[in-house]
Amino acid sequence: MLAMAQAIDTMRSMNAVPSQPCAPPFTDAGRHALSPGLAHDDVARFNFLANFNKYMSGTVVGGNAVAYGTRAAAAWERQHGAKPRDRLEIRAAMSTDPYYRMWSSLRRCGMEMRQQAGRSLVLRQAETLRDRTRALNAGASTLQLDPAVSVPRYQSAIDNHCMPGSYFAEVFPEDVSAAANYDVGMFATTTGLFGRFLDGAGGGTAAWLRRRRPGWQPARILDLGCGLGHNAVPIARAFARSEVVAIDLAAPMLRYGHARARGMGITNLTFRQASAEAVPYPDASFDFIYTTMFLHETSYSALRNILREVDRLLAPGGLHVHLEQPPYRGMTEFEKFLRDWDCYYNNEPFWTTLHDTHLPTLIRQVGFANDTIFEAEIHAVVEDEMPKVAVEVEDYGRGGKWYAVGSERPPAAGGAGQA
Repeated sequence: MLAMAQAIDTMRSMNAVPSQPCAPPFTDAGRHALSPGLAHDDVARFNFLANFNKYMSGTVVGGNAVAYGTRAAAAWERQHGAKPRDRLEIRAAMSTDPYYRMWSSLRRCGMEMRQQAGRSLVLRQAETLRDRTRALNAGASTLQLDPAVSVPRYQSAIDNHCMPGSYFAEVFPEDVSAAANYDVGMFATTTGLFGRFLDGAGGGTAAWLRRRRPGWQPARILDLGCGLGHNAVPIARAFARSEVVAIDLAAPMLRYGHARARGMGITNLTFRQASAEAVPYPDASFDFIYTTMFLHETSYSALRNILREVDRLLAPGGLHVHLEQPPYRGMTEFEKFLRDWDCYYNNEPFWTTLHDTHLPTLIRQVGFANDTIFEAEIHAVVEDEMPKVAVEVEDYGRGGKWYAVGSERPPAAGGAGQA
C-alpha cells in the first residue's frame, strides 16, 4: 500500500492543474505569413488532438499509479522478493500491466496522429510554402545557409518526436514542409500553453532576464539550436537594439524560420546554419547565450562540447541560461519512470541521460569554475487569452514552465560589464 500511496501522491502533484473544460480551439493559433491554409477537417483534427492530449495528461495518466500500487508492484515482489527498487525495475514491473500498455499505446498513437495531421496539411501545400518562403527570404543577408555543414549521426539517425525525417527532411530542393509541420502542430500538442505563436519560452526568458538585470542591453545575443526560431523572435523583439544570432543544423527550419520572422517584422535577427558544437564566431562574441528545450536532443559528448563553446563565446560580464525539462534529482522513482517514457517511445534517446545529469556541476567542469552558477524556474509569457500554468504545478515540461540553469561571467577588470 505504501507504493500505491507514493505513486498517487506523485500523480496528484503532477496533475493538479486548475480545471479547464477544453483546450483552446485551433483557430486561436496565431497566423503569420507562412501559415498554411486550413480546411475544416484540418481544424477538426487538431481540435481533437489538443483535447486528446489534455485528457491523456490530465486524467488518463493517473491510472498508472493505481495499476502500479494495486497490481504491478505486488506482482514484482512475489516474483523477486522485494518491491521495485528504482525506475528501471518499475518499468520492468509495469511493462506487462494492461493499463500502462494502454496508456503508452495511446500516447504513441497521439504523437503519430499529430505528425499525420500536420504532414497531410503542409505537404499538399508544400510548393506554395516554398514559394512564399523564397519571396520573403529574397536578397536577405540575415539568412546564412552552409551546405558544407554536416548533420551528426546523433541527429540524422533519429526521427525526433516521431517526425518522419526529423528536422532535416527535404522532399524537394528548398522544401520547408518539415518546419511547417513542426510549427503548425505545436499549438495542439501544447494545448495553447506556449502562446498563440508558440513563443512563451522566449517571452518568459526575456521577462526573466529583465528582472535579473534591469536595464541591461546586451549588444549580441546567441540562440543555440534555434529550430525555426519560435523563441528567438520574442528575444529579438524584446531587445530590439541587440544583434541576435540564431543557429541550427537544419536548413529547412532556418529557411522557414527566417521567412516567418521577416513576415513578423523582425529585422535584428540572423539565422545561420552551423553546429552548436563548433560555432563560427570568435571568442567572447556574445553577451547573452541561451537555449530552449535543446540540450535533451544532444548526445552527452555533444552536450559537453556545446557548453565548452558557450564558455568560449561568452563575453566578460555576460550571462547564459538553458531552459529544459526538470532534472530527476529529488523526484520519486515512479515519477522518473513516467518521465522516461519519452526516451523509450517518443524518439528522445538522450532524454534520460540529460535529466540524470547535474548540469550545474557539468557547467563548472567545462570552464565556469569562477562564475556564479544558478538554477531558476522560468514561466511562459503568453497572451492574456491563452491558458496559464499554475505556479505550484510541475507540468511535465510541456505546459509552460521550465527548469533553467546557467551562470554569469564577471566583467573584465576595469570593465563596465554587469555580473
